[in-house]
Amino acid sequence: MVEAAREIFATAGVDVTMREIARRAGVGVATLYRRFPTKESLITEVFAEQMAMCAAALDQALADPDPWHGFCAVIEKVCAMQAVDRGFTSAFLAAFPGAVAFGPVLVRNERGFAELTRRAKQSGQLRADFVPDDLRLLIMANGGISAESPEAALAASRRLVTLLLQSLRAHPADPPGPLPPAVPLRLHHLEASRGPGGITA
Repeated sequence: MVEAAREIFATAGVDVTMREIARRAGVGVATLYRRFPTKESLITEVFAEQMAMCAAALDQALADPDPWHGFCAVIEKVCAMQAVDRGFTSAFLAAFPGAVAFGPVLVRNERGFAELTRRAKQSGQLRADFVPDDLRLLIMANGGISAESPEAALAASRRLVTLLLQSLRAHPADPPGPLPPAVPLRLHHLEASRGPGGITA
């Protein structure tokens, strides 16, 4: 059941019904509800690993002696995860406050990212007017990517994130590194993708 939910959340987002998840898992709705009394509890189970990965990425970034490198690494990691999983955006942005198990992890992640932001500014590499809430803007922008496949979405995400991170540097005149390869994208994917993750099913 968890694997079926993970697959459908990744392609269709978290707005799918419990009935559809049960159908995909080959079980009755009652069976699904016996295991997961609420949709929030199922979402918590499905995204527990991703949330743990975010926490691990933050810990690694905070241990990095280069605050800017750590700052970029966290954003790249989160956006890469989001690019291939439509449901991750809602989970990361805490669209389901009933998923209590995420609470401590989200608070810890928020504090860790705030500290990472402070260090990157103090090092003179991150622009002074960036605030931690701007991370939500980056995630929302990244979530708008619409592509033919998860692989194309991931490649487009890497290019977008590189562009965004260059704009966040305190000294944008510094010679930027090369951009990842461009990915052919078509506007008609926008209508087909309806949702925060942007990958067509």
